[in-house]
Amino acid sequence: MFTGLVEYVGQIESFERSDLSARVRVKAGPLTSGLAKSGSIAVNGCCLTAVEISNESFAADLSGETLRRTSLGEMKPGTRVNLERPLTAMKELGGHFVQGHVDGVGRVTRLESEGANWWFGVRVPAELARYVAMKGSIALDGISLTVAAWHDGIVETAIIPFTYDHTNLSSLRVGDAVNIECDVLAKYVERLMEARQESPVSRLSVARLIEEGF
Repeated sequence: MFTGLVEYVGQIESFERSDLSARVRVKAGPLTSGLAKSGSIAVNGCCLTAVEISNESFAADLSGETLRRTSLGEMKPGTRVNLERPLTAMKELGGHFVQGHVDGVGRVTRLESEGANWWFGVRVPAELARYVAMKGSIALDGISLTVAAWHDGIVETAIIPFTYDHTNLSSLRVGDAVNIECDVLAKYVERLMEARQESPVSRLSVARLIEEGF
């Protein structure tokens, strides 16, 4: 579990891919001091397990599902990535609950300055559109952001200078892949509604039971 507040911008050191999997090595700077082998860390919003730690870098294995579902399969050495360690009991929850379970990949449509701030637009896959709500939360490349505009399948967020300077946003370009994780609350509400439709609703009431002699 994460908060969507990026702690450090790391860099891909190497990416070794086989037919169905890959191993990525990430330079994580000071975050490695608090990272244990087998520990979790979010890389561009994708929860990974550190399998090796050396100096200021860690390595993680990527499954076929991770490569299909996220933008990590497009990573190259030198790519800047957002890093966040898991939420702890004493950590301030300043963003929103982010699981590190990427739902899909979007594409940057715009990153334009507006005074000191920025507008960041991402095209959302059609199957994820139902989870987007105005002023709701969404994680883009692991950054907890608020939906400021929603039109034609594009979600737009307002970016303050601090976020722009302390995440990978400054290195993104139109067309780049971005990991999307929708608010987990929306997904659970949807599943509960589906379950209600799947199960017949009982029409029994206390009055009806009394009428029947119970």
